Amino acid sequence: MIIEIGAFALCLALVLSLAQTGLSGFARLRRSQPLAAAGEGAAIAGFLALAVAFAALMHAFVVSDFSVANVAANSHTAKPLLYRVAGTWGSHEGSMLLWCLALAGYGAGVAAFGRGLPAGVRALTLATQGGLGVLFLAYTVFASNPMARLAQPPVEGRSLNPLLQDPALAVHPPFLYAGYVGMSVVFSLAVAALMEGRVDAAWARWVRPWTLAAWSLLTIGITLGAFWAYYELGWGGWWFWDPVENASFMPWLVATALLHSSIVTEKRGAIAGWTVFLALAAFTFSMLGAFLVRSGVLTSVHAFAVDPTRGVLLLAILGVASGAAFALFVWRAPALAPGGVFAPISRESSLVLNNVLLAAATATVLLGTLYPLIREAVSGEAISVGPPYFTLTFVPLMGALLVLLPAGPLLAWKRGDAAGVLQRLWAAALIALATGLAAFALIDPRHAFGAIGVAAGAWLIAGAGAELAERVRAFRAPAAESLRRLVRLPRGAWGMTLAHAGLGVFVLGACFETSWKAEAAQALPIGGSLDVGAYHLVLEDVRAVEGPNYLAERGHIRATRGDRLVCEAKPERRFFLTGGQTTSEVAICQRGASHLYLVLGERRTSASGASVWLVRAYWNPWASLIFFGPVIMALGGLVSLSDRRLRLAVGRRAEAAS
Repeated sequence: MIIEIGAFALCLALVLSLAQTGLSGFARLRRSQPLAAAGEGAAIAGFLALAVAFAALMHAFVVSDFSVANVAANSHTAKPLLYRVAGTWGSHEGSMLLWCLALAGYGAGVAAFGRGLPAGVRALTLATQGGLGVLFLAYTVFASNPMARLAQPPVEGRSLNPLLQDPALAVHPPFLYAGYVGMSVVFSLAVAALMEGRVDAAWARWVRPWTLAAWSLLTIGITLGAFWAYYELGWGGWWFWDPVENASFMPWLVATALLHSSIVTEKRGAIAGWTVFLALAAFTFSMLGAFLVRSGVLTSVHAFAVDPTRGVLLLAILGVASGAAFALFVWRAPALAPGGVFAPISRESSLVLNNVLLAAATATVLLGTLYPLIREAVSGEAISVGPPYFTLTFVPLMGALLVLLPAGPLLAWKRGDAAGVLQRLWAAALIALATGLAAFALIDPRHAFGAIGVAAGAWLIAGAGAELAERVRAFRAPAAESLRRLVRLPRGAWGMTLAHAGLGVFVLGACFETSWKAEAAQALPIGGSLDVGAYHLVLEDVRAVEGPNYLAERGHIRATRGDRLVCEAKPERRFFLTGGQTTSEVAICQRGASHLYLVLGERRTSASGASVWLVRAYWNPWASLIFFGPVIMALGGLVSLSDRRLRLAVGRRAEAAS
């Protein structure tokens, strides 16, 4: 009965999305406040209906109701409760319901908190958001219904993919979708602004908090996914430029560009057309990601195995939504105000260059992701584009961006002083140079590119510190005055400093781990040993253990450095009875910010007939910074989001413009 209530609520949400679109659209045409209020009510009611539907599906997973096809295909009674709950969004059907829930949630957020927007823009934003809801809800109801019943339910389900039965991946999709789908509000705001012809400072200021929220959540989601790939897949790495990884990375790059371009539009009224274009592109890339993951065109551990028919429907949704939006952009963009004039050396110019580099970087990732698919579709030849391509194309563009980044916030609007900026950054440059030289001279083996990357990370962190010092007039004003300025510093400034410094922390970790990583692999008998980096590893024992829904071989590896015991690690090789899959459970010994990463492989028989196990070991220096840096970046976004100026100024400017 509960699942039927959920199915009804899902259909009701579709009807309410239709009502939201129609009522909000007519409210704009007739300039009717009652109709606008009804559209807002439909948006909130639609979100509540989807919350009921999602709760009903989750209940079916928790109680193992195998009469529901989705539960039978993705759950099992022996599975721990956390993973039964995570099974709600662990399939194509469930993940689309989560997508629709997030979409409706953002629409309800606009209805509840969008009072600062002009009435016409608010109504058209809700109409567009409702139209997106209609497209995705219709797809979910008619082509991908998670509530479908089975005529003959099985006694047991087939369980969720064991690789997905992990705490990090249990929370990864909600964060990722909250970021992905959050771009829909920016998309809807752009469509509304184009239709109203009001791409102004108030609009740009309203776009920023929604972009910040989505960007911060997407940063957390991508980081959780990278962390899962790092310690669950057992390959010793954290990013492989997998097409599905790229599908989440491209919206993040576009959203990063949008955050910076919206500042120029807000402060100077410039590059308004480009800002609108980015707002449309951000959600377009999100929809492209949904298509790539669910169409069956990709083979990836991250992708859902789905028939191509439903992939064509998703491609049609992408074409209709984005095609209509960009057609509107082509029609209305020439009428947008050109904005203020600024000098080649200015904060505006630095932000424009920032956007050019981010756009070029996005284009390289898009080409590397889609070219193999297009090549295979045209010629039937299967090729792969891997890390070497991205190292040659993406890395130089981002390197140029990292060099320029600390200077931007120190430049004045309209006309800047390059010499003055260099004077303010000399200490940061000295710190970066010294750090890079020390890395090259002291760390063996010597890697010039690794040392350059370490210098770039130090440059970003020191540059963020220099910008903060400039704001509080450190060493140029009395200490009491600098402290007063520091305490009264706006949260938006703190957020920017944290985000830039967090990027520097990530760059430090990524360059260190990539350049000075060590690895070793050897088939070891009990008592056998191997060396990796400065560590000596001994396989002490391997025992059979039983988990809640798997059997495992658990190794006991003793790691020493010289005569000192470093850790005793217990990696596992797990066999899941339901589905017959085998996975590796990595053991990680934390050594400061570095990791000793150990994997127990399959059992083999040596030439003498003794049992041996393949042991792979990695020394990943400063690997923790790879995941800690993005957390600091996301925290910076959330701190900026808490700045009341982002909300209050919208209302004041909107009232002034009305």
